[in-house]
Amino acid sequence: MIRLDNVGLRYGRGPEILRDICFELAQGSFTFLTGPSGAGKSSLLRLLFLALKPTRGLISLFGRDVATLRRREVPDMRRRIGVVFQDFRLLDHLTTFENVALPLRVQGKRCEDYRRDVGELLSWVGLSAQADAYPPVLSGGEKQRAAIARAVIGKPDLLLADEPTGNVDPALASRLLRLFVELNRFGTTVLIASHDSLLIQEAKAPVMTLSKGELKWTR
Repeated sequence: MIRLDNVGLRYGRGPEILRDICFELAQGSFTFLTGPSGAGKSSLLRLLFLALKPTRGLISLFGRDVATLRRREVPDMRRRIGVVFQDFRLLDHLTTFENVALPLRVQGKRCEDYRRDVGELLSWVGLSAQADAYPPVLSGGEKQRAAIARAVIGKPDLLLADEPTGNVDPALASRLLRLFVELNRFGTTVLIASHDSLLIQEAKAPVMTLSKGELKWTR
C-alpha cells in the first residue's frame, strides 16, 4: 500500500526536515506515527497525500511510483485517500452536513443516496444537533469531529489523520478510535499521527516514531 525508500525532504535551501525515511505499510494495516513537535509528522503525511514532493528518494502508493504520476492522475489517487488535517479545512459556506458529504458529492452521488449514511455518521461523532450549522459557529472540537467524519464518509482505501483527537476529551477520543478501528476492519489502511499516549496504548497498534527527522519502529 505504502512504501518509502530513503526519502528526504527539505523546504527551500534549509536543512532536511526528513532524512532517509524507509518503511512499508501493508494494505489493511493500522499504524501510529508519533514524535515530538517539529519532528516532521505533518510533513510526512503531506508527502503521502501528494501535497508535497520529496527532495529525494522513492514514494510508492497503491503500487505506483508517485514521481511517475501524470498531473491528471493525481486527483484520482487523492480520492482514494481520506485526510484529517490539524487545521480542519472545512468550507465556511457549507453546513456541517454538506462538509461531511462533500467527498460523496465530488464522486457524483445524489443527496438522497447518502443522506442516511451522513446522518448516522454525524450521530456517531456527536454532531447531529450541528448538522445545519456552519463552521464559524462550531467549537474547535466540533470542527475536529466534522473533519474526521468527512475523511471517513467515503470509506477511503487510505486514511491519514493528523492529531485527530487533539481537541476532544478522552471519552470521545476513545469513541473516535473505535470509528477508525471499524473502518480498518473493512479494509482501510490507517495511519494516525498523534501525541496521545493513552490513545496509542488503547489501540495496541504498531508505532513509528519520528525524532530529529529520522524514523524508527518503536513498537
